Amino acid sequence: MAEFGEENGGVSSPITGKKPAVPEDVAGGERRRENWVSNGDCGVTDSTGPASPNPDSPGVHTASAADVGQDAQTGIPRKTSIIKDGSRQRRERKKTVSFSSMPAEKKISSASDCINAMMEGSELKKVRSNSRVYHRYFLLDADMQALRWEPSKKESEKAKIDVRSIREVRTGKNTEIFRANGIYDQISEDCAFSIIYGENYESLDLVANSADVANVWVTGLRYMVSYGKHTLDMMESRQHSLRSAWLADLFATAAAGNGSEGELLSLAAAVELIRSVNPGVKAAKAELKFKEFQKAKDKTGAPGDVTQEEFAEVFHDLCTRPEIYFLLVQFSSNKEFLNTKDLMRFLEAEQGVAQVTEDTSLEVILNHEPSKEGRLKGWLSLDGFTRYLMSPECHIFDPEQKNVCQDMSQPLSHYYINASHNTYLIEDQFRGPSDITGYIRALKMGCRSVELDVWDGPDNEPVIYTGHTMTSQIVFRSVIDVINRYAFVASEFPLILCLENHCSLRQQRVMFQHLHKILGDQLHTEPPRTEDSYLPSPADLKGKILLKAKKLGGDCVGGEGDVTDEDEGAEMSQRMNGDSGEPQNAAPARRFQLSKELSDLVSLCKSVAFKDFPAAFQSQKFWEFCSFNEALASRYASDRPGDFVNYNKRFLARVFPSPMRIDSSNMNPQDFWKCGCQIVAMNYQTPGLMMDLNIGWFRQNGNCGYVLRPAIMREEVSYFSANTKDSVPGVSPQLLHIKIISGLNFPKPKGSGAKGDVVDPYVYVEIHGIPADCGERRTRTVHQNGDNPVFDESFEFQINLPELAMVRFVVLDDDFIGDEFIGQYTIPFECLQPGFRHMPLQSLTGEVLPHAWLFVHVAITNRRGGGKPHKRGLSVRKARRGREYASMRVLLLKAVDEVFKTASQPLREATDLRENMQNAIVPFKELCGLPAVANLMQCILSLSSRLRGPDGTPLLLFDLAEPYPTMEPQGVLPEVLRKLVASYEAVIQTSRTLMENADAVYERILHTQRAAMEFHENLHNLAVKEGLKGRKVTRAVESFTWNITILKGQADLLKHAKNEVMENLKQIQLAALTSNLCKGGAGGGASERTKSRRSLEAIPEGEGVEQGLRGREN
Repeated sequence: MAEFGEENGGVSSPITGKKPAVPEDVAGGERRRENWVSNGDCGVTDSTGPASPNPDSPGVHTASAADVGQDAQTGIPRKTSIIKDGSRQRRERKKTVSFSSMPAEKKISSASDCINAMMEGSELKKVRSNSRVYHRYFLLDADMQALRWEPSKKESEKAKIDVRSIREVRTGKNTEIFRANGIYDQISEDCAFSIIYGENYESLDLVANSADVANVWVTGLRYMVSYGKHTLDMMESRQHSLRSAWLADLFATAAAGNGSEGELLSLAAAVELIRSVNPGVKAAKAELKFKEFQKAKDKTGAPGDVTQEEFAEVFHDLCTRPEIYFLLVQFSSNKEFLNTKDLMRFLEAEQGVAQVTEDTSLEVILNHEPSKEGRLKGWLSLDGFTRYLMSPECHIFDPEQKNVCQDMSQPLSHYYINASHNTYLIEDQFRGPSDITGYIRALKMGCRSVELDVWDGPDNEPVIYTGHTMTSQIVFRSVIDVINRYAFVASEFPLILCLENHCSLRQQRVMFQHLHKILGDQLHTEPPRTEDSYLPSPADLKGKILLKAKKLGGDCVGGEGDVTDEDEGAEMSQRMNGDSGEPQNAAPARRFQLSKELSDLVSLCKSVAFKDFPAAFQSQKFWEFCSFNEALASRYASDRPGDFVNYNKRFLARVFPSPMRIDSSNMNPQDFWKCGCQIVAMNYQTPGLMMDLNIGWFRQNGNCGYVLRPAIMREEVSYFSANTKDSVPGVSPQLLHIKIISGLNFPKPKGSGAKGDVVDPYVYVEIHGIPADCGERRTRTVHQNGDNPVFDESFEFQINLPELAMVRFVVLDDDFIGDEFIGQYTIPFECLQPGFRHMPLQSLTGEVLPHAWLFVHVAITNRRGGGKPHKRGLSVRKARRGREYASMRVLLLKAVDEVFKTASQPLREATDLRENMQNAIVPFKELCGLPAVANLMQCILSLSSRLRGPDGTPLLLFDLAEPYPTMEPQGVLPEVLRKLVASYEAVIQTSRTLMENADAVYERILHTQRAAMEFHENLHNLAVKEGLKGRKVTRAVESFTWNITILKGQADLLKHAKNEVMENLKQIQLAALTSNLCKGGAGGGASERTKSRRSLEAIPEGEGVEQGLRGREN
């Protein structure tokens, strides 16, 4: 990790590898410990000292009113003090701005707070193009006219930037100096920012010690750039804020209710008032905070009485979230609240809300703004914005997925099915009790496959328990009663009863009577249709219960017959009773007599033993159902992943835990989902990571217990290997960008008492999926803050098979003995909502933790938009000669190979069309000063200030009359804007080329695919006729499947690229209208937006090809 310069302000080598000595605190003489982190503290060793912030409380302490000559009540610099203090010297750097909750420190929630902190100054790292980094002390002049730094070799009058010359304040590592810097990877995106100034658009590139400090400077500078010489007047005029008026009304109403005539509240009433607004605040903490403020003011009045001023101060301290304030000012035109237009920009550009109008914004304001003034004027204050971001509208989980939204008309074998193992157990597998509550809980959670191990019981009543063990017993009839009552409470789709029958013929008849009488017509008993090739769909089987069990052959004519026994408990018993460490011989399969009337209840799920894949492909019927021991399934997943995937396209496979898991621990369901196994039976009674994955996975599609598998696992001719550690053929990898911003109300871990109430949280982000996708990253630890820890760390993951990926967020308490679990949230990748999102944390057992949240930002881009920017010259903008093209494999079958050869040219053209368009966007985003994660709407909105002259007249306008918007200069442009126009024209030109040629290329690829599929049925015979034998035949079939997968995948990628262009053009037009940068007058009206949509509709689609696309989707 790089060490950024020396404490004396000299230049350091970019890479040293040594930790600096920890300086002593000048004031207290105490040695503070250093905080060594990988990302959150800008990738450097943060040595805490008088000139740098404490890593345990990232940020900078606010100077006192006396220090900076400001009004003691409002916190605004006094005009007289500013004039008198114009030649101030560099002051002693002991104070910093902090976001901790100590009474003497003030949380940042206004522009004046930021500007005061800037006047006090901060130590920042100045980055130069030669990969050197300089420690400098930056501060804002008292007259707010210039930004200075020291020490410097320059004259004091030259080591400054005039605030009036600042063109833009840019966040992140988004300038040429940052991108070309050799230590790019060692600088945190969240701590970096750049000041663009002067007529030549020079950049001053800075790195703060924490994201909080960076936010303070960015916010304050943007405020001054917006208001210029009127900054101080604007700050004074904002003091009667929406929050102040709202809190005054709130306090007066509460005081009047207590008969205090609006002047005082009792301490208990004041605490409850704060908790009524923010239930996550602990009563004890609020009470302590009131007492601290009163003690600090040497209050002599009646103990316990709270004034309105004290109430406002405590509310500000406990309920202000600076990270949300910094977000608000990014979009606020006045830097204090969001009006309807500001909120429209936020909803469109960040949250991805479609067809936003000012009425949409007004509805949000009316629903979430607490102040009367804000609701009347259409303003969203910091408190209203916080409420909105914590509302269900901003939940990370896609609301569309809360209902059944997937195609439910495909064969049953094309779905993952939520399944329970030994559902009757509520503890371990060997001695644990059995209880009907196990079935109730599983069915309420959306489980669609439950297990019944049935044995002879007393009084001729069959019982359920694990044979050969000491588990307790429950009556079979009571379980069937519960199933009848709860089978379709959580889902209307079919329920599978996995019946292990170990009963005598006499008690089998009792089982039949209970099933027939209690479940009645719900049991599906119609025999499968022999002319079908696949099982019916979940939609066809709504409200039906399927019995998975042994079934007599069609030649059985008597009342019973002989079948092999299924006994999962026998092996466990054998392992438990065997000699330690010695392998046990497998017991021979036992046979037993099966009642024909019970056999006839089994229709679509006949239980059979699995022999091997060749035998299954040749003779297994689609209604025959195999169960796999975890160990056997793992071996097939490892040794025969392709065969396992192909097997599961037509047949149902159930995987149950190893008998060695006597503690009811769980296997990783992802290990078998990646092979297409539909039913992975989980021990619902055992919480933990594996159960989190199962619950999180089936939360999608309305928690109905059925999730459609990825297309590449369903299509009859497709190539997929579950163990791939590279990209999947025909699937476009996605880049997941996650920023962990902050947490809220993290509880102390259960059972943890070593540290009292102190919590030191950090967050793990885990990706679960195919091996190529698995990974994890962690944030730094925020010490002694579980109430509102701010992390501000960004991570990036490449997802090669998005349809099978899951994201798990885990919050842990950093402890010397062992890190304790605080909470987690697990979500399928496909259910992530982009933008700024909150997620509720869940306990180890799956319950939602009261008021505990994690606040994140999510963005998803294609792979071309990511990577390391300073290396993009090699990885992104490479010539066609260096481009990787999809290739066809040779089958050694001349007729087939000739067909596949016809796809070579269209595949190259499809790749060029896609990548030329995507590559053109990358430099445009860079010139806009935004990272690859940004969309084009954000790019245009970010340019709006740069595209106007000093007098506000536009330098460039967008012509929206045509389907492809053009940028038209309104005069002579500076060099930087000429580059921008050229880059934009490249985006439009490559987009137009793709739209005009994609349909023809798509049709040629589709033509090759159709021609090749004519050989599919007779491929094996053709290979034999050509003289291929053994493995060569197998390879020819595999190569054929590979080629078809490539053709389908490349056609889909081209289709997605067309949709991407359409979305990009729409974003450009809406952003131009929102920014009033469209030719022909001010935009933003309904008529202008309608016109832009019509121009988009004018882009030709190619009717024939679109029909082909729809046919493939169906």
